[in-house]
Amino acid sequence: MIELRTYQTEAVQAVYDYLRDHDDNPVVVIPTGGGKTPVIATICRDAVAQWNGRVLILAHVKELLEQAADKLRLVCPEVKFGIYSAGLNRRDMQAPVTIAGIQSIYKRACEFDPFDLVIVDEAHMIPPSGEGMYRQFLADARKVNPYLRVIGLTATPYRMTTGTICAPDHFLNAVCYEVGVRELIRDGYLCPLVTKSGSSKVDTQKLHVRGGEFVAGEVEELMDADELVEAACDEIVELARDRNSVLIFAAGVQHGRHVERVMQEKHGVECGFVSGETPTPERDELLGRFRGGAAGGLFEHKPLKFLCNVNVLTTGFDAPNIDCVVMLRPTLSPGLYYQMVGRGFRLFPDKQNCLVLDYGGNVLRHGPVDAIRIEDRPTGMGGEAPAKECPQCRSVIAAGYAACPDCGYEFPPPERQKHEAKASDAGILSGQATDTEYDVLDVTYSVHRKRDASDDAPRTMRVDYRLGLDHWVSEWVCFEHDGYARRKAEQWWKRRSPDPIPNSAEEAVAIADAGGLAFTDAITVRYVVGEKFDRIVGYRLGELPEAVPAGGIDLDDVPF
Repeated sequence: MIELRTYQTEAVQAVYDYLRDHDDNPVVVIPTGGGKTPVIATICRDAVAQWNGRVLILAHVKELLEQAADKLRLVCPEVKFGIYSAGLNRRDMQAPVTIAGIQSIYKRACEFDPFDLVIVDEAHMIPPSGEGMYRQFLADARKVNPYLRVIGLTATPYRMTTGTICAPDHFLNAVCYEVGVRELIRDGYLCPLVTKSGSSKVDTQKLHVRGGEFVAGEVEELMDADELVEAACDEIVELARDRNSVLIFAAGVQHGRHVERVMQEKHGVECGFVSGETPTPERDELLGRFRGGAAGGLFEHKPLKFLCNVNVLTTGFDAPNIDCVVMLRPTLSPGLYYQMVGRGFRLFPDKQNCLVLDYGGNVLRHGPVDAIRIEDRPTGMGGEAPAKECPQCRSVIAAGYAACPDCGYEFPPPERQKHEAKASDAGILSGQATDTEYDVLDVTYSVHRKRDASDDAPRTMRVDYRLGLDHWVSEWVCFEHDGYARRKAEQWWKRRSPDPIPNSAEEAVAIADAGGLAFTDAITVRYVVGEKFDRIVGYRLGELPEAVPAGGIDLDDVPF
């Protein structure tokens, strides 16, 4: 018999309190790897032993059914249970507790004796409307027993198209208990996550959206470019050299095969590949090797370090040894994003942390994994962030502004950028800050003019640093402003030039273009999770140039 952790005990009690005080159905939220199944087993034990009830546990993959059966044997060996699953070749129907695959049972609710309680593992799989398998079964089960209660458990209480899974007219109505990723990492129940310092510039603006997700074929075409796959594989091999088990999520079968081929031919390392098309014996062997071998020596081949997959190793896949997760695909689904990252949550001997490499801009799109941004919206509707931050004065303003109302900074139109084949440096947990030093390849200076501004309105000098093929970071120096902005501009200038501090952006650009500023060899860029823009927080400068002779620059000759 196992002893529940404190938060698992609290979750069980919260369910009982909710069922006693409400007439509808609760949801328990516990992160991936946090142990939902012992909570399910405890509720089953109490429902049968104390209340003489009948319980049905529903899940959508056989791995979850097997986990539920294992925990029931540990938590309540005295409770009889049966399994109803075509995939497991079982058709048990009479036990007080039935563990069933939804695909096998959804048309057969009326063939069973009435259930008092249905527990749905991975409850976010219940669709919000329509006639899906879960909805069909639960509707029929309520015809058999109108007093049926439903309990949902999930790590992701939201859907990619409609927001949260709880609603007054849904089968699930309210979250009665939730414990977060950060708390469980803090208390030593989940593995810490780290991200690689790098940059990710993937252009998803041309991708179309269907059913709340990027169109799969377009995503695969975007990610499957030769130069991107090769550069990404180079980096994966380098960054994962000290890792033991690297799980890669590809954008499609062709893309996954491409990754597998490049890893083998260019780097001489074996990379397994599984998809929905992989034969079961081959899949089982690859997963056994990836987990480090199977009990009893079923798979006698050497362990497999790299495993690439397409849409199969998310929910229900349990490999605690995973210490590196690679997202080689973008997704609009917060649930899929969480499930991919969550493969690295579990603890394992000698596993210090899990490295997350994001090549799809998912961390920036959805937020840190312990504070994912979710918006309730009509099905199929997308949406931009409701606010943005001015990189000049740091004001947070409505997203619709073309120019900052506080300082006049004019936001540039959206630019389409190519993927840099670098993993994102975005922190995977809220509150994380990442400082990364980049060598500067080029610097350009220009005068920034506010749209429709009068001739006497303050302007700024825009400085653009090129850090990669199409990776640019910018800052704005405010010589024509007053107060703090002007003082910052003066300090910025004194570090780079022996010349007098200019009073105009035009003069500053002219001196800079004439070689009057020390070259910036490197900059340090800080990304703070939850903030919209990166910030330059440090510089490595070259030698100061000689002062420009008085009268040496004629502004009339400078093209602005």
